[in-house]
Amino acid sequence: MILFLRALFIFVLAAMTWGTLRASFAQALFDIPPEVYRNPWFQVTLLDAYFAFLTFFVWVAWKETRSVTRVLWGVAIVLWGNFAMAAYLLRELFRVPTQGSLAEVFASRRDSGLAWPSAFVALGVAVYLLGAKNLLFPAS
Repeated sequence: MILFLRALFIFVLAAMTWGTLRASFAQALFDIPPEVYRNPWFQVTLLDAYFAFLTFFVWVAWKETRSVTRVLWGVAIVLWGNFAMAAYLLRELFRVPTQGSLAEVFASRRDSGLAWPSAFVALGVAVYLLGAKNLLFPAS
């Protein structure tokens, strides 16, 4: 099961990378037309995604033992969504042997350190600022 989950979350990262790159080359992050924002299906899909992020974060907040790590992972999940969630799970899945127990992944508490969530937050802020450059620095 560990191998299957590793493959699953590697696939999630690959699919999200492909989709994000495809979208980024087609349109700037904050150039989404206003009619999209007003669409009820867009709104409910966004709510659905962020409630899933919140649900995952509740587990991460329980699993992590330091408040600063919890906060950083929370911000990383809000900024990166499934990228951060898949990376977190892969990190946990690669901490146990292939024949290890899923309880070691899902039910053990430990601090994952500050490096990963700090990197996700810093990179996330940079990407969002880059995506908002047309809003921050409008063409004359």
